[in-house]
Amino acid sequence: MLAGNASFLKIAFHHRRSRLPQVVAATICTSPSRRHNLPPKKESPPNRTPMKRLQLLRWSGSVLSPRIRQPTCTRSTQSFLTLIRHQSSAPSPPLPEHEQSNNLDFAIPSPSQEAALKSAKLAALHSRLSLPERLPLQTLARTLVDSSADPSLQFNNKSFAVLGSKLLSYYTSEHIISTYPRLPMGVIWAAVWAYVGHKALSAISQEWGIEHAAAPGCEVDPGLLQFKRLPPQTDMVENGHTLHRGVSARIVYDNEFGERPSQPSPGVEGVPTTQANATFVQALMGAIYLHCGRPVAKQFFKEHFMSRQLPVADLFSFAQPTRDLTKLCAREGFERPVARIISETGRLSRHPVFVVGIFSGADLLGEGSGPSLTEARFRAAVAALKGWYLYSPLTVRVPSSTEESDAKPWEPAMVDPGEIIV
Repeated sequence: MLAGNASFLKIAFHHRRSRLPQVVAATICTSPSRRHNLPPKKESPPNRTPMKRLQLLRWSGSVLSPRIRQPTCTRSTQSFLTLIRHQSSAPSPPLPEHEQSNNLDFAIPSPSQEAALKSAKLAALHSRLSLPERLPLQTLARTLVDSSADPSLQFNNKSFAVLGSKLLSYYTSEHIISTYPRLPMGVIWAAVWAYVGHKALSAISQEWGIEHAAAPGCEVDPGLLQFKRLPPQTDMVENGHTLHRGVSARIVYDNEFGERPSQPSPGVEGVPTTQANATFVQALMGAIYLHCGRPVAKQFFKEHFMSRQLPVADLFSFAQPTRDLTKLCAREGFERPVARIISETGRLSRHPVFVVGIFSGADLLGEGSGPSLTEARFRAAVAALKGWYLYSPLTVRVPSSTEESDAKPWEPAMVDPGEIIV
């Protein structure tokens, strides 16, 4: 039967005068009986079996297309370049799951140190802030990587930010206390927050021209601030109950301002933009202190932080200033304060104006004006209290100035008994 089929195929090819590849023709024309020296069988008449038309396109597709199979090598196929040429119509085989997970482990969450040397944005930031040459570009690039973008402590700015926040708080508090030694504790905290709080540091970073990356990654320019953003409309949840803003709150919350920390909703990752900006400024301060030393860090603090004007007089808020002024005069041994009218106009008109002064004996402590005697007396008491609390010595010297090489001997600063407790 096989010999008969081979004969019919041979006749059909001869009749159509078609040519096949030598491999296909040799396979078709060679019968099993001839290969094993068997006697040929009797051929059947050609008119008994109908002739079938050959579909050469199916033959070429099944014979010439490469066989696709899974690779037997245990190594990753994407780790090395292979010089195997495949047909364009044949899809590449999918990788096993264990190889896909191994390839994802090599992804770097932050730019490399070599990329920092080639970043134009990073070099422009270094020059714009007039940073010293001792601060390398690699360290400046590390200060721009938030812990939410890269959890590794060796590549993010968390360690620099811890040191920088303590330095900023120390330099700011000693400057405020040395300049205004009689300020109440609440006003001191408000002044420190106005200088180096999160919102103030975020505004400073925007003035420096810090740009944000859309998403962290190794392909991001090292001159961009990288952090994981919070999804839109994320609710911030405050943890625990609120403590009084004092020494205990500063210890419990681990915050120099005694504020209760707020976290995003459970299951949500990311940090607010204000916090990321503030962390960068703190990290830059810590990096300058470590690489360039105390004098350079202190000079950087004076140029970028203490150069900002803060109206300390607007931070006061008195509920009963006349009572507080009376207690203050009794503590300091002054005569009891008395309110007296200095001048007035339009008492019987619709818009009168009264000017009232607070006197302690013959000394004028404060003066205020208002549309009524009560309002004028209230403002005069507030002016007297501000005059007491905003006292500033003629020469202001901070304790950290004694750490310099050519520093003068330290002279004890003025220490006030404290604010009025009613």
